[in-house]
Amino acid sequence: QVQLVESGGGLVQPGGSLRLSCKASGFAFTSYWMYWVRQVPGKGLEWISVTRISGDQTYYADSVKGRFTASRDNVENKLYLQMNSLKSEDTAIYYCARDAIQYGTRWFDLRKKSPLSLTDFGAWGLGTQVTVSS
Repeated sequence: QVQLVESGGGLVQPGGSLRLSCKASGFAFTSYWMYWVRQVPGKGLEWISVTRISGDQTYYADSVKGRFTASRDNVENKLYLQMNSLKSEDTAIYYCARDAIQYGTRWFDLRKKSPLSLTDFGAWGLGTQVTVSS
C-alpha cells in the first residue's frame, strides 16, 4: 500500500523556519522523482520543488527559491523541506507527492500546467498545515 506521511508543520512567525518531513512506504522510493506542493484554501495547487531520484538536483518554484531547500534520504525513504525566511504568503497545506512516472518524470509538463491537481501525481499524502503569522 503506497503511503506518504507528512509531518513538521505548525505555526511560525514571519522570518522563522520549519522543517517538513515525508515518510514514504509501499513503493520503490528510489525509482521516483519526489515533489513538494502546497495549497492555500480557495486557491490552486502550487508546485514548490521537485527532487531527482539521486537527490543530486532539485528544482524550485520562483516563489521559494533561495528560501526553501528540499532533500531526500534514499536509505530512510524520506523527503525533507527546510523552509527559512518564512512569509505570511507561505501559509498553506503542504503535500509530499510522488511522480506519476517510474524512472522518469512528468515535471517538464507539470511545471507549465495550470491548474495543477493532486491527481497529476502518482501518489500524495494527507498534507501538513503550515501557518506563518505573528
